[in-house]
Amino acid sequence: MADKPSRALVLYGDGLARFIQSSHTHLHSLASKANCGFLSLPNAPSSECEDERVVRESAVLLDACEAYLNKNGEHLNEADHQKSPLMPTISDRFMGMRAALLTNNSSLESFSGKLGYNVLPLSGSYDNNHSPSELRVDTLTSELLKLLGFEEGKTLERSQFDFVFVHIGAGENINDGKGGATAGDVEFVNALVGCIMDVAQPGSKIASRLHLSVVMSYGHVSEDSDPKLSVLIPKDEKNSHLWELYPRQSYTMRGENPRNDVRHYGPMLIAQWQHAVTRKDMADTFSFEDFKKHGGNLTIPADRFLHEIAFKLWKAPKYGA
Repeated sequence: MADKPSRALVLYGDGLARFIQSSHTHLHSLASKANCGFLSLPNAPSSECEDERVVRESAVLLDACEAYLNKNGEHLNEADHQKSPLMPTISDRFMGMRAALLTNNSSLESFSGKLGYNVLPLSGSYDNNHSPSELRVDTLTSELLKLLGFEEGKTLERSQFDFVFVHIGAGENINDGKGGATAGDVEFVNALVGCIMDVAQPGSKIASRLHLSVVMSYGHVSEDSDPKLSVLIPKDEKNSHLWELYPRQSYTMRGENPRNDVRHYGPMLIAQWQHAVTRKDMADTFSFEDFKKHGGNLTIPADRFLHEIAFKLWKAPKYGA
């Protein structure tokens, strides 16, 4: 546990996990230093369109799914959002926590603004060749860290925000007409991670106060099309004599009650790093297979992620063990 509250930066690669390659060395370097694991999601509605998925999964990650669903469990449209009161703001829920969210998705902008986030645009991060511009990534890194009170290698006593969430993906950053997540988005995340890690090197005044989380999701998935993305233990690895003695996995529970809607496949991948605070595990690459075999964080529900972050900021009690 740190002796001062952390300041959190979250990079969320929406639908980008399947595009990670061996060439994305900064992501793999982060995983080798970080505590890695999975965030489980609920099942998607059968009629869900891509824009609805983007907002719904972001809402789960920000523990605001109840604000996105009506009492019948159906999606609220924009008109419903205008009429229906949402949940208390993030500041009200987490001891005055000041939060900013950067995205190019207009639906997510509207939704998160109603949750009390200061919504900022994420634009101009790519050059005409659909690759991240080194200069622009450097500038964006500096701007993100400045929002958290990290400036010129120093940690200011006061910051504009405690928590900054950056949504990247689903094709909004590149106007290439494909309408889906692209390899260029992953290149951008990879470059951004490299730049952040270079600034927050161990020994710097930033490293011990910056809590960095990189979350990568698979976007739309189905159990049939992605059978290798299951977090369940394969049947052939279970000991038939002892298996019935195993307790339910904690990610399938909410308090003492089982969760009724748990998706056991296609989880979000998460790597968290803060120098001298997070525990390093045995994962060496940012991949589903390596996280499943060697990750130290196992699986937690995605809607508990924000509570974990708030704890690091001294804005909430610890969730779980």
